[in-house]
Amino acid sequence: MKVKRFFAPDMRQAIRLVREAQGPDAVILSNRKVDGGIEIIAAMDYDESLLNDGASRTVSQPSFEKVTPLAKAVQEPVSATQQVKWSQDPSIVAMRDEIKQLRGLLENQLAHLAWGDLNRREPLHAGVMRRFSSMELDTALIERVSAPTVHARDEEHAWQLALSELAASVPVAEQDVMDQGGIVALVGSTGVGKTTSVAKLAARYVLRHGQRHVALVSTDSYRIGAHEQLMTYGRLLGIPVQVASDHRELRSTLNSLADKRLVLIDTAGMSQRDVRLSEQFATLADSGIPIRTLLVLSATAHPSVLEETVDAFSCVALEGAILTKLDEAARLGGVLSTLINQQLPLMFVTNGQRVPEDMHPARAHSLVQKAAELAPGSDLPAESLMAEQFGGIRTHVHV
Repeated sequence: MKVKRFFAPDMRQAIRLVREAQGPDAVILSNRKVDGGIEIIAAMDYDESLLNDGASRTVSQPSFEKVTPLAKAVQEPVSATQQVKWSQDPSIVAMRDEIKQLRGLLENQLAHLAWGDLNRREPLHAGVMRRFSSMELDTALIERVSAPTVHARDEEHAWQLALSELAASVPVAEQDVMDQGGIVALVGSTGVGKTTSVAKLAARYVLRHGQRHVALVSTDSYRIGAHEQLMTYGRLLGIPVQVASDHRELRSTLNSLADKRLVLIDTAGMSQRDVRLSEQFATLADSGIPIRTLLVLSATAHPSVLEETVDAFSCVALEGAILTKLDEAARLGGVLSTLINQQLPLMFVTNGQRVPEDMHPARAHSLVQKAAELAPGSDLPAESLMAEQFGGIRTHVHV
């Protein structure tokens, strides 16, 4: 019996290949869907008794559940549910697991070789990558922003070139909300500091343009006592504060504040996985009035949480971001990676609770310098970790 495997975009073309290669007497042993089309295993000189006679064999053979003559397959193609289960044979499963282990060992060895080769050929480049890794920057981002170091004269020059490249990659909003005015809503997860950020923005505007041109609105109807904090800020600043629980009240409230140059909306803080998040987006969208939206992010959040948060809140058009709790962060690589990967312009950063002193316009170079200062200077990642993180990228091995 001669067995051969055929690949084609669809069943019709696969059967034609079998007919051309093995003739009309060929038998289809199995068929299944694969990436890019159909895989067929066909045989010539098929003798079913040879497969069924297990007593005469010393080596176990995979058993085929059903075979289909090619002539019948042309009339009635075999469905995917009729494919054979020979891949579940214990010996084949064990072999597959062993191959996976061997592949893992090989990839690990190649990764270490690749990282070691980079260390030898481009020590300045490797050193910068190690320092960036201690900042917890994204791996792909480290590869990109450390590239200019191949032209460096020494270690310090390489580090400054890389920091400049990183700073140039950080998106920063060109226009200040203080100058543009309009209606601005702050959205974000629970506890990131939206209400305090609203108060800081309002205080900055009052200092620059006066009290009569700004107002505050709260749409937080979920948290107990949510309005009291904003009301307190409003009284201290001498500006009006109103509450809107749905899109109708929000539309009416915003219409009543049409004479204000800047209206700041404090929304309810919700987890990026909260099912009620869509209700909040609907409240802003259904008001029928153009509202600019800023996402408030905490510098203390885990990188994966930051990425997930930006994805969830991107259901509304985000004009920019405000980064809070800069004074509490242990590392800034995660938030820098998120801003760059998501291309979300940073507008303001906050580094304390004082209103409005602890809010500052975003400066890419200052933020990158802060990130570099927070990174440990001596406790750099081990060589094995660097090889695992970057060696695989440079080997491009496909086993």
